[in-house]
Amino acid sequence: MTRTLITGGLVITASDELHVDVLVDGGRVVALATPESHGWTADTVIDATGKYVIPGGVDAHTHMEMPFGGTYAADTFETGTRAAAWGGTTTIVDFAIQSMGRSPREGLDAWHAKADGNCAIDYGFHMILSDVNESSLKEMDRLVAEGITSFKLFMAYPGVFYSDDGQILRAMQRASGNGGLIMMHAENGIAIDVLVEQALAEGRTDPRYHGDVRKVALEAEATHRAVQLARVAGAPLYVVHVSADEAVAEIASARHKGLPVFGETCPQYLFLSTDNLAEPDFEGAKYVCSTPLRPREHQEALWRGLRNNELQVVSTDHCPFCFSGQKELGRGDFSKIPNGMPGVENRLDLLHQAVVDGHITRRRWIEIACASPARMFGLYPKKGTIAPGADADIVVYDPGAEQTISAETHHMNVDYSAYEGKRVTGRVETVLSRGVPVIKDRAYVGHAGHGTYLPRGLSQYL
Repeated sequence: MTRTLITGGLVITASDELHVDVLVDGGRVVALATPESHGWTADTVIDATGKYVIPGGVDAHTHMEMPFGGTYAADTFETGTRAAAWGGTTTIVDFAIQSMGRSPREGLDAWHAKADGNCAIDYGFHMILSDVNESSLKEMDRLVAEGITSFKLFMAYPGVFYSDDGQILRAMQRASGNGGLIMMHAENGIAIDVLVEQALAEGRTDPRYHGDVRKVALEAEATHRAVQLARVAGAPLYVVHVSADEAVAEIASARHKGLPVFGETCPQYLFLSTDNLAEPDFEGAKYVCSTPLRPREHQEALWRGLRNNELQVVSTDHCPFCFSGQKELGRGDFSKIPNGMPGVENRLDLLHQAVVDGHITRRRWIEIACASPARMFGLYPKKGTIAPGADADIVVYDPGAEQTISAETHHMNVDYSAYEGKRVTGRVETVLSRGVPVIKDRAYVGHAGHGTYLPRGLSQYL
């Protein structure tokens, strides 16, 4: 393992901006010091003059190789983690899925088999509970002890992932005892299914109706219900992919009462809208995800929520399906369009553009993309910061470089970009994962199998 010195850059963490050099040895950060105060030597010197030196991103919500609607997410753990590295993300937390009638352990084993030896960066797992029963509740305790410390439940997708209020309450009660964090897909799936059926019967089959039937009120209602169930159970709650102003208000209201309720949003809700879902010639199918894209006026509530910490994390919910052959399964019936969008490669750049545009500060950029997700899911300070003892997951970022996001140049295994043609300022130049270069001067030098599995601690916000 070589000693590496990163010199001349502005080190940005969630708490500080410092003109210091960073010394890396044995895969860890060992020291930070001003250039004139040390006499360090190293095998490799990276000149970061004029650049930012930031922690590697932590994307706490991805779905590699996920089965959905008769097909699979287009990115494998190999292609997806490579694309993540290109975008400056050095840790993902993906979702292992318990199938109906099977144990959570079987689902976890299946996801380990997919990821093991294939990842370019480090990874952990959450557990999707699709079948809450006495046996799976007991298993939650064992999984927490092993470092699977978060569990996702769905108020949506009846017949697939859906849990009723009784099952949700039981899982929350279990989590309140074992320290686990319940993650919630908060949409009233029972009501949505009625609206889907009615829309299709009336001949409203285009992609834009996906957004119409998944109403803001049904996200807000489910968010409210999830908060109250967590309150009754005495459990913490993390609401995933918050997309609408009324849902933000429910989370804010809970937090003002002092409840341990947290919220995540995603770049697609911050930068895209129902205008995209309404694109002609079935192009809107590219933007079908759940929760859905909302009218543009919801974006300000999300930015405000990020600024004032009503929302703590920006993840991608990366779940890519190719337009050709996958999204097209829903031609003539929007309910058959696989739900999900690509984005694991674009998150840090889009959020840096938000800094340029004045939505958030540089330190808040690092907080919502690196530090907060690491803390939320028991990985901090190993991940999410640049400090002595932390893993040397470090990105040299050029804040002045301009780029145009495009499927022509991205590295995700999908045939379109959700942000096609968008010009952004800022670009990843070099990426270290545990001190080892993965991206070097805009070239991929990593390999499948470098990434290691991360058992996680309990949420550090509790």
